[in-house]
Amino acid sequence: MTAEAGASAPTRLGRILVSSRPISWINTAFPFAAAYLLTTGAVDLTFVIGTLFFLIPYNLLMYGVNDVYDYESDLRNPRKGGAEGAVLDPSLHRAVVWAGIVTAAPCLVVLVWSGGTQHPWSWLVLAASLFAVFAYSVPGLRFKERPVLDSVTSSFHFVSPALYGLAVAGATMTPQLGALLVAFFCWGMASHAFGAVQDVVPDREAGISSIATAFGARATVRVALALWAAAGVLMLATPWPGPLGAVLVLPYLVAAWPYRSVDDAHSGEANRGWRHFIALNYAVGFFVTMLLIWWAAVRA
Repeated sequence: MTAEAGASAPTRLGRILVSSRPISWINTAFPFAAAYLLTTGAVDLTFVIGTLFFLIPYNLLMYGVNDVYDYESDLRNPRKGGAEGAVLDPSLHRAVVWAGIVTAAPCLVVLVWSGGTQHPWSWLVLAASLFAVFAYSVPGLRFKERPVLDSVTSSFHFVSPALYGLAVAGATMTPQLGALLVAFFCWGMASHAFGAVQDVVPDREAGISSIATAFGARATVRVALALWAAAGVLMLATPWPGPLGAVLVLPYLVAAWPYRSVDDAHSGEANRGWRHFIALNYAVGFFVTMLLIWWAAVRA
């Protein structure tokens, strides 16, 4: 019997929750909640269930499934085993997948019902979001091992909750809203690409492809910098006070800039820059919240 198999139920539950990256829950729940609330102004059943779904079950499915299928490669990765990714004993693999399915199912029933016939696009967005969650990791698809598509899919993981919030709320797409969503998408791609740089060596040793193993560490960092800069420029096309959001890409540019010339052999050093991202996301998230409150007040 393994240590995991012999662990108490609370301990096993704790390890399952760790696989969902609790520190990152807000990154998927907030986009949905903000998009829905700013469109409808209502704190209703859809808002509550949607926020709950994108807070925990969604992350259990996304990260839990990833940890199950990445177990062998994660064993070789020195940064895994904590906030940056659990290394789950095989005895917990089935439990993690079922935990995601069981917690997600009742939420999905409510959300599909909420979409109704008035907002059928919401069903398509929700289905695409869930497909991307599984396609990123499961054998046969493994989008995470398809360079560029890996960053596109990872970004969609965070943008799709906002898209779903807008769709189920019946929002009208405008060029300004489109610019905001594309800026968010560029930010997501940049974050994934830069995050992949630190894993170039262990990924190549494990035979795993990524945007960073394909382009090399130096080029990937520069792609990430360009995408963050593009996100900032796109924010200038949004309604006031949205253009102020352009300034919020600067901390990410500053964090990644020192690694713009890192070679593959020293790509692991980029982890120092990546570790700033957790704090940056919370700090930037605070200012995004203030901008959204300002935006809502201006239009009240």
